[in-house]
Amino acid sequence: MDVSFDTKVVHNSLKNTNSIHSKTTPIYQTTAFTFSSLEELEGFYQGKSPYLYSRTGNPNTDELGQAVAALEGAPAGVATSSGLSAILAGILSVAKAGDHVVAAEDLYGGTYHLLKEELKQFGIETTFVPFENSAQVKNAIQKNTTLLYTETVTNPFLRVENIGKLVEIAKEKSIITMVDNTFASPYLKQPYLEGVDLVVHSATKYLGGHSDVTAGVLVGHTDIVKKAREKVVNLGANLSPFEAWLACRGLKTLALRMERQALNAKELAHALHANPSVKKVYYPEYVSEKGNGAIVTIELGENCDISRFFSSLGWVKIVPTLAGVETTVSYPLGTSHRALPPELQDKIGINKQVVRISIGIESASDIIKQFEQAIQASL
Repeated sequence: MDVSFDTKVVHNSLKNTNSIHSKTTPIYQTTAFTFSSLEELEGFYQGKSPYLYSRTGNPNTDELGQAVAALEGAPAGVATSSGLSAILAGILSVAKAGDHVVAAEDLYGGTYHLLKEELKQFGIETTFVPFENSAQVKNAIQKNTTLLYTETVTNPFLRVENIGKLVEIAKEKSIITMVDNTFASPYLKQPYLEGVDLVVHSATKYLGGHSDVTAGVLVGHTDIVKKAREKVVNLGANLSPFEAWLACRGLKTLALRMERQALNAKELAHALHANPSVKKVYYPEYVSEKGNGAIVTIELGENCDISRFFSSLGWVKIVPTLAGVETTVSYPLGTSHRALPPELQDKIGINKQVVRISIGIESASDIIKQFEQAIQASL
C-alpha cells in the first residue's frame, strides 16, 4: 500500500477472509477449522488451505503479524502469546545449542533473564556488553556467535541504539541482528528498513495500546520468520484469536496515540528538568522526526522519600508495565529490573530513586501538575 504510515496503520484488516465483506475482520473464535472430505483435509498439508487448528494458524493472528510487518516494512511477521515468547521464537530461529549471543547489557529485565538463565538450559550462551561501545561489541563476538541483540530505545534509561553501526558490525561477521522496537514502535522507528534482520515487539504495549491484551509480534526476513513460526507452533507460544483481534483494533489508532503521547512526554521532560528535586531526567534527544517516544525516566534526589512520592500520585496509577492511554509509573528496582544482579543494577543506574513514567493522552498540564505535586509531597 503506497500511502503514509498514518493511513496504512488504519487499513490493516486481513483481506478475503470471509464472503460477507465485513468492514473489519471477524473474530475467528474457534479452536479448529472443518473440512468436507479427506481430500480437502490433505489439501492443508499441501498448502492449498491456510487453516487447520488455531495453534497452527488463525486469520486473526495472521492479521496481526502481517499488519505489524507492513508497518515495519518487513515481508513477514508472526504473532505470539507475549513479547517474551516473540523474543524466544526469534532467538531459537537463529541460534541452537552450542551457539553464542552478544546482547546489550541495559535490556529489559525479563529479556536479560531469558538470555542469561533460560536459554543457557538450551545450550545457548550470552555475553552482555555496553552496546554504545562498538569496540566491546566486536571483542565479544566469538566464532560461534550467531546473533546480536538489543533494543532501539532501551528500558528504562532510553538510550537510543546506533542501528547503523550495529548492522555494520553484524554484516562484517555474517551475524543476524535482532532488535526490540517496543519503546519506539514502528511509528517512530523501523529498524528493518535500516538493515536489521528481525524486529520484535511486545504488542502488549504501544501496538495494542489500551492495557487489555497480552501479545507479541516478530517480523523480518521471510525465511527466518518461517522458522520462528514453526517454533511458535511447536512450543505452544501461539496467540489466541480474541487477543489478536484486540491488538489489531488497538493498532489502528497507533499514530494518533503516539503523536499525543510523545508531545506530552516532551512537555513533562522539560518541566521535570526544571524541578530542583529531580536529580536526573532521562529523555532521548532524538529518536525520529516524529518525536522521541512516550517514556520519561527520572531519578529523584536523595531528599525525596520514594514511598511518599508513589503514594502521592493521585490518579496516576502504579503498574509494572507501560504504554496504555493512561499515564502510569513503574518502579524498575522493584519490578522490571529486580532480577538483575546488584552489580549490574549499579552499573546501569537502577537504584531506589529511579522512576519510569509512561505518558498517556491526558492533558499535558494535568500530567505535569500531578507529578509536581507528588514530588513536593515527597520532600
